Amino acid sequence: MRRRELIKGLALLPIAESVFGTKPVSNVPLSGNGPLESLSSSGSLRQPAFVMDGHIHVMSRQLIEGLDIGQRYSDGLVDLPRMKEGKINAMFFSVYTPEPYYPGHFEVKNTFRVVELALDQIQKNNTTIELARNASEIVEINSRGKMAAFLDLEGGFDMEGDLLLLRALYRLGLRSVQLTAHNRTNSFIDACSDKRLWDGINDKGRKIIEEMNRLGMVINVAHASSQAIIQAANTSSHPIAYTHGGFRGIVDIKRNISDEAAKEIAAKGGVIGLQFGSYFNDPKYYKWENSRPQSDTRAVAPDKPFLTIEDADQEVAKRLPYVYRGVIPEDHKMGVDQLAKVVDYGIRLVGEDHIAFGSDFDGGVALPKEMKDASDYPEMYKALKAQGYSQSRIDKVMGLNWLRLIRTVTEGK
Repeated sequence: MRRRELIKGLALLPIAESVFGTKPVSNVPLSGNGPLESLSSSGSLRQPAFVMDGHIHVMSRQLIEGLDIGQRYSDGLVDLPRMKEGKINAMFFSVYTPEPYYPGHFEVKNTFRVVELALDQIQKNNTTIELARNASEIVEINSRGKMAAFLDLEGGFDMEGDLLLLRALYRLGLRSVQLTAHNRTNSFIDACSDKRLWDGINDKGRKIIEEMNRLGMVINVAHASSQAIIQAANTSSHPIAYTHGGFRGIVDIKRNISDEAAKEIAAKGGVIGLQFGSYFNDPKYYKWENSRPQSDTRAVAPDKPFLTIEDADQEVAKRLPYVYRGVIPEDHKMGVDQLAKVVDYGIRLVGEDHIAFGSDFDGGVALPKEMKDASDYPEMYKALKAQGYSQSRIDKVMGLNWLRLIRTVTEGK
């Protein structure tokens, strides 16, 4: 075993003890992916050594409603108390610039607002959470019993793709950027649910990918067209992330990833994060939901631009918090066992090193029936355990795959 791999593995050992209150056995064999096959004193498989989510919505409510993420809310799915109860060690702390800001070209201003607010709220709650800009910082923050926030942008940082704005966001601590403008095609990449202008990505898109590689930023291709995902994977010199979605082989919708695109991501060492929503992962639920009138137009931009950013704020405020508001018949509720089957589909397709979770908490998803909010994250560990997976595989899916990808992109290791 190489010395660097041993050090990486040892660095993860404090995580389980500081967050879960469980101490890994000292004589557990280690590999480059951290502690594997660790057993409790009773001989049963332990809880995951490290839990990281690839997509948790934050700052929309805090910006519009003036809330503090350190508070426990009576609604929604996410706040720091509930994330702590869910035993989440780290997350893609995903700030969001949705469609209402695009027609008036307010996306740049909103993005800087939510990034600044995220930094401010992380600082206000620094006894619980800290900003992490690379994998080593994630591990170090966890070793002190705190959650790590890896800042990620969902939505357009600039519809024109100005590299100077991208660099400024990097200086602020942003380390992951979704290339599409959420569900909208922008000036350099096609979105999965919008018009196709570029047959994937264009030369500007390739320059943005090259710059993100140079800076050490995670390239997030969630919401991109299948062709764009494949081209991004081939263009990038680093592994890329599909932070949240499902598989078209399970539910055949454009928003889910094709087998071909998933294989391209995996071939470059990337990671595919599975969203917790029933619509993406349960064919029975999808069929039922798709037969009903759809009232949530959160992803639809107005035909005419709002005159001010405050007008756009008012439109966004109408839909907060972003939670599923329907009533699901009992026999149509998805269980975590179905989500575990989707994990298994992904592992069979691309291998256990390339599958993880991106819950999309507070992203409007209809959660599995065993989960009410972020505090129920351990239900996914139970589901994987019930699937019969080894502790090594569970550890990878629950978080170590994300950590490996971040380490490669941000530290070149």
